[in-house]
Amino acid sequence: MMKRLLVTGAALALLAGSATSIAATKVRLTLDWVPQSTHGPSFIAKYQGYFAKEGLDVSIDAGKGSADAVRKLVSGTHDLGWADINAIIKYNAKNPDRPIKTVMMLYEQPPFSICVLSKSSIKTPQMLAGKSLGAPVFDASYQLFPAFAKSIGIDPDSVKKINMDPRLREAMLLRGEVDAISGHIFSTVLAVKAAGYKEKDVRCFLYGNYGMESYANGIAVSPAFAKEHPEAIRGFIRATIKAARDTVLHPKLAIDAVKKFQPLVDDAVEADRLRLGVSCCILTPWVRKNGYGDVDMARLQRSIGQAADAYGLKKAPKAEDMFDRSFLPPQAQRYIHK
Repeated sequence: MMKRLLVTGAALALLAGSATSIAATKVRLTLDWVPQSTHGPSFIAKYQGYFAKEGLDVSIDAGKGSADAVRKLVSGTHDLGWADINAIIKYNAKNPDRPIKTVMMLYEQPPFSICVLSKSSIKTPQMLAGKSLGAPVFDASYQLFPAFAKSIGIDPDSVKKINMDPRLREAMLLRGEVDAISGHIFSTVLAVKAAGYKEKDVRCFLYGNYGMESYANGIAVSPAFAKEHPEAIRGFIRATIKAARDTVLHPKLAIDAVKKFQPLVDDAVEADRLRLGVSCCILTPWVRKNGYGDVDMARLQRSIGQAADAYGLKKAPKAEDMFDRSFLPPQAQRYIHK
């Protein structure tokens, strides 16, 4: 009898293990860029087991920009992705019959900025008129510059545009070869410091401080995955919010998690990046008040209008075609600060 019970117990254990394995939903996540500390929520959730506790087996791949992330979601090679919602606005405007939706906002304020040298005569963004602006043409800040110019009351054509390799952007600013550059604020500040300068040597104008309504990076989902695995998306978001709280409260945990995936990252550089990212874009006054992950739909609609103007879109999508908040947990569970 004892032998039979032991065998039965072992069989039950094997079956339970198999059931657990079968229950885990595989999720293919693409980042928008190479792994960095600002991706901490995804890596903490993976390596601290938050995804696993939600019954998810998440694989993470590096990205090559938000447009690349959107292509991966459309093609079905990935299920969820970090992507700038402005890139999705452009895609949805051209593909209204098969839109991609964002289900969680990661950057409540965008890192889009124009930076000049602190010693420059440009003290306000309106003083860019008649000056030169350097950036690679695919840069998000550059692409949205026409809307930014309109919001500050200058003609975008009054600023001379100089296309450049992204690796030369900050170097050309520091050498005085352009008057200003556009880019994510943390990328510019870190590149300037890497060149031996101090953070105080540059002055940056964040788009969100000058009338731009833009949101930025969020978690977007492929239509097929949204239809087939709604509970997996809810679990993914719960785990990500928990990890975002860790990212804000314990930044070293985020850096260590990213380093586990990409051992070559520089701890000091990533600590600096995360400090800037949390300050400008993640733990904003709106997030402190309303919780993490959601958007103001009226503001989103206004931002779509600004993006449509900048991109020259014939027909702008509606906010409800861009963001689906139905996967978010209740507001009380979405606060990420003490």
